[in-house]
Amino acid sequence: MTVLLTAFGLVLIIEGIPYFINPAGMQNMARLMAEVNPKSLRIGGFFLMLTGLAVVYAVNGG
Repeated sequence: MTVLLTAFGLVLIIEGIPYFINPAGMQNMARLMAEVNPKSLRIGGFFLMLTGLAVVYAVNGG
């Protein structure tokens, strides 16, 4: 459980960095994301999840 909470905390830190460093840029990015086809976002999210799974597998001696 400790590892899961640590990973969650790290995700929050990494996700928060762009909003802290460049809030105007993130607002602009949100406007652009609203124009992207939802199917494209879903496919992109799927490939990000697969990449994350591959990284976790590789790091844990898979």
